[in-house]
Amino acid sequence: MSENLAMQKKKLRYGVVVSDKMDKTVVVVVETLKKHPRYKKYIKRTKKYKVHDEKNECRVGDTISFVETRPISKEKCWKLVEIIERAK
Repeated sequence: MSENLAMQKKKLRYGVVVSDKMDKTVVVVVETLKKHPRYKKYIKRTKKYKVHDEKNECRVGDTISFVETRPISKEKCWKLVEIIERAK
């Protein structure tokens, strides 16, 4: 029960794996839509995250969910939760 409460406070993201060349690490792209303040047009923004994949089970093109965690390395502070959809 306490584990679920801790998980709710952490940030959760969804994205697509773009690189799996590193050991136990995947690079994930997350796309968001942001509204331009003046022109009111929605602009697509992308951000890359390095996600810890303990079992090396993610492949390029997989859609995954990942959660914030303690720093694992200099740039890696996200951990894989589940693979939502496998690449075709």
